[in-house]
Amino acid sequence: MSQDLAPKLGKPVSRFAFGVMQFGGKADATASAALYRRCRDAGINMFDAAYAYTGGQAETILGELAEPEREKVVLISKCLTATGQRGSEIEAQAAESLRRLRTDHVDVLYLHRWPGDELLDEVLTSMAALHRQGVYKVLGVSNFSAWQVMKAQARAEALGAPRIGALQPMYNLVKRQAEVELLPMAIAEGIAVHVYSPLGGGLLTGKYAAGAAGRLTEDAMYRDRYAPAWMHAAASGLSAIAAGLGVDPATLAVAWAAMHPGVSAPIISASRSNQLEPSLAALDFDMTDALYNEIAALVPAPPPATDRLEEA
Repeated sequence: MSQDLAPKLGKPVSRFAFGVMQFGGKADATASAALYRRCRDAGINMFDAAYAYTGGQAETILGELAEPEREKVVLISKCLTATGQRGSEIEAQAAESLRRLRTDHVDVLYLHRWPGDELLDEVLTSMAALHRQGVYKVLGVSNFSAWQVMKAQARAEALGAPRIGALQPMYNLVKRQAEVELLPMAIAEGIAVHVYSPLGGGLLTGKYAAGAAGRLTEDAMYRDRYAPAWMHAAASGLSAIAAGLGVDPATLAVAWAAMHPGVSAPIISASRSNQLEPSLAALDFDMTDALYNEIAALVPAPPPATDRLEEA
């Protein structure tokens, strides 16, 4: 089953996390404060940031909001904004993140991406030093493949860095690659998994079928990521199931992602409070096994990691 960060952090951890990548961007300071407060009212205490988000404004705004209740919230950030960055750059980013977040440590510090084979030891040596200095409690990795996680874990152990305790992959109904190796690996290794993009860049909310604008119409990266027609067909199928149940498709999308036994928490996000409500509704939604399987059947499951299908 999925791992809970609470024992590692020594404080309660909510079932969902909130990603603040819109803070200081589409969500100004006032909107960000409203989103933060709505999350706290719903019982969410994990807030996921990164050095790179909105030029530092996301961390700065989050730091202002969380400072009065620092010990009640779980602050998460990420360093290593680009493959090829050196250990000294990572240490500088971590120091700047602490300054912005108005804290002496973050609860989880992720490597935002794979550093490259040639710099892996240097990066992990810096992460070991940051851990000894108390900069963070749990080491995480984001956007790593399963082999990269295990290689990083082996090198972390050799270099005195802490054991990898958290993983952050993309995961949603139409992006299920994590099911092949990442999620089984995390279950086996006792790694907490916080999945991002449970709404597929908004695709699974049904808004694009209705002609609305958003990331898929405004951002080339997201448009290419969710371009295949079968993904849009799956989103239409999800909307049809949701309509039959009288719920928002976003609620189903988040609840579906949260139900996988390898997922510790989905990372929900929004730029306006009204956008957030359907995702928050997933906290209390009863996702039965039958409904989970009906939704899963909207897309083909990814092939297993072996060609010995008779054993799969």
